[in-house]
Amino acid sequence: MSFDPADLAFIADPYPAFAALRAAGPVHHHPGLGLAVTTTHAAADAVLRSRSLGRLWTDVAPVAAFAGFNLLHRNSLLESEPPRHTRLRRLIAAAFGRGHTERLRPRVEALAAGMVDELAARVRDGEPADLLALLAAPLPVQVIGELLGVPEADRGLLQPWSNAIVKMYEYGLPADLAAAAERAAAEFTAYLRALVADRRRAPGDDLVSDLVAVRDGTDKLTEDELVATAVLLLMAGHEATVNVVGNGVHALLTHRDQWDGLVADPALLPTAVEELIRYDAPLQLFERTATAPVTIAGHHLAPGDKVAALLGAAARDPEVFPDPDRLDITRTPNPHLGFGAGIHYCVGAPLARVEVSAALKALTATLPTLALAGTPTRRPEFVIRGWQSLPVTA
Repeated sequence: MSFDPADLAFIADPYPAFAALRAAGPVHHHPGLGLAVTTTHAAADAVLRSRSLGRLWTDVAPVAAFAGFNLLHRNSLLESEPPRHTRLRRLIAAAFGRGHTERLRPRVEALAAGMVDELAARVRDGEPADLLALLAAPLPVQVIGELLGVPEADRGLLQPWSNAIVKMYEYGLPADLAAAAERAAAEFTAYLRALVADRRRAPGDDLVSDLVAVRDGTDKLTEDELVATAVLLLMAGHEATVNVVGNGVHALLTHRDQWDGLVADPALLPTAVEELIRYDAPLQLFERTATAPVTIAGHHLAPGDKVAALLGAAARDPEVFPDPDRLDITRTPNPHLGFGAGIHYCVGAPLARVEVSAALKALTATLPTLALAGTPTRRPEFVIRGWQSLPVTA
């Protein structure tokens, strides 16, 4: 029993396949992916938290052809383990801890409101407009641009770079898309080196300036680590937010009672955000490698064996989430794993929550009669789950 991550029918709705796998056991070897996959919340949580499993970066080959992509990942917080991970997270968290989320909150809400106003103007005459193009995609790009201090005139560069680089996380990627990912990595790295040099000369109130300045005694981030951190923030911040907003609005509009409930009671926003992250997870799979013999839910792993937490399967586990296939914006508690767990818990989770909440607040206040218009187009990838377009009207 398995699934085909390239099957468009599976990509459209992977959850029945996950339920069937879960019924057969908590961990299965997937011959196509070449690793074990978990199907339960407990097993996924164990994968994310076990110190006998790590993120062990192996350069993409041929190494000379992927110099930019490999440099970013060799120096990434996400692709490191203690003691290096401990050091990187301490420095990055110290820079993030200088109030950036609260500094940006009013700006995020203003950006979301402005984008929704434009969306409203487009749909007011009954013509459909793409919610992804007008809100879900540009909002996180603008927010990450504000966070990093990227000049507004340059922010149009960020989304294409992110979209190209993250394709490398899919399985069986065609050679032309892999080459595009490397070009994007090299271009983004060169851009950020110039931005870092500028912030060394003239610091601002942005995160890049704080990452340049942060110290732990005599320790500080190297330039490669700083650049890799900025790229990780864009890719994780952009891809997660665009797909939580896109997947979430689609879920709400196809469960009209839940949309109407949120319109009627904006106080439900905090629990709604968590439920949308759970219900249709933007990241479906997170891979780790055994560094020592370890057993996950009865499945034995030797050093070097790989295992992946199926986050979408964990989010529909009936042992943790009663009636898991039901969208319930009042659901509490909601211990989803959408931001990870353990030492790799997402450092940008508070900012992502602010962005999703701001988008939903603006949509429900300005466009309470929002509805789907036509058939949305899904991205053809499995690991990063989202829509290519989401036409709406009001």
